[in-house]
Amino acid sequence: MINQEFKLPFYLKVTVFLIGLFALLAMLYIAQGIVVPIVFAIIIAILLQPVVNFFVRIKVNRSVAIVITLILTLLIIVAFGAFLFSQASRFSESWPLLVDKFTLILNQTTEWASGYFDINPHKIDAWLLKTKGEVINISGAAIGQTIINVGSSLVILFLVPVYVFMILYYQPLLLEFIRKLFAKDQQSQVSEIVTQSKTVIQHYLVGLVIEAVIVAVLDATALFILGIEYAILLGIIGALLNVIPYIGGLVAVALPMMIAIATKTTAWYAVYVLAAYYFIQLIDNNYIVPIIVSSKVKINALFSIIVVIAGNALWGIPGMFLSIPLLAIIKLIFDHIEPLKPWGFLLGDTMPGILKIKPILSKIIKKVK
Repeated sequence: MINQEFKLPFYLKVTVFLIGLFALLAMLYIAQGIVVPIVFAIIIAILLQPVVNFFVRIKVNRSVAIVITLILTLLIIVAFGAFLFSQASRFSESWPLLVDKFTLILNQTTEWASGYFDINPHKIDAWLLKTKGEVINISGAAIGQTIINVGSSLVILFLVPVYVFMILYYQPLLLEFIRKLFAKDQQSQVSEIVTQSKTVIQHYLVGLVIEAVIVAVLDATALFILGIEYAILLGIIGALLNVIPYIGGLVAVALPMMIAIATKTTAWYAVYVLAAYYFIQLIDNNYIVPIIVSSKVKINALFSIIVVIAGNALWGIPGMFLSIPLLAIIKLIFDHIEPLKPWGFLLGDTMPGILKIKPILSKIIKKVK
């Protein structure tokens, strides 16, 4: 009787879980200046680990291998940033012309709306001027916050390479620490789970990078064919935004549509851009993601949207970009731990068998015929 196992009621378990979740989210929000750079560093370290292992296999000292890998990575990032900056400079030079074009379109739209809805055009102009003034005031108030954000981003930019170096250098120590957290009879299983999860995570993250490159090429090619200006810049922005599912795709297609309206003689080009991006999204969702990103990591649409919104509320724009990779890593860990497999199943998009009755019935009917 003394050794009888004590079990908490279900409502107490739920209460403890919710309190723990709230406390965790509060700590992550308060410590975002520390947590966000470390999370970025962990993801980058996982991506660079195969490169470090390659240099180590050819008899390069581990510390030197990590430094070489970081230098190569920084060179690639600097080259990409310089190219993106050159494209953005071209766009900024043409910005006044785009503003004039949008102003003309806005005036024409105002005239049409005032005639169609029988509204005094002066009222529309007054509303537009009021809205413009509010936007300018908001923008002016946000300048100070923007400067602070840029300063903190520069600090993070210098911290992340240091974190990446430390994580890569102390990787054996960190893995051994995780293994020692568990009992001796479970250590071999823990080592296997860590190894498998690390491999799948590497494949997933590398797949995301390859997917972004392919989508950027497809977007830029489609815009070139349609004769849309700044095709390369818009293609790259579209690929980066594509990492944010659903929401990112809407923003990515809105930008080239606005450029098409401002630079072309007819609004039909905006429709063509929408059709081209929709076709590219079909290719991405049905072929690129399942084949390249890996079919082992599939997050359903419901949790994808929820986690992107939650990531934005928690950490802002960096949280939106980190949300899906972090959720994928969590799902992979859940899939490899027996008690947590139901949660991994919940995050995935594998439909239960009861919903597959219709395809099965159709096969049976075909066989009968």
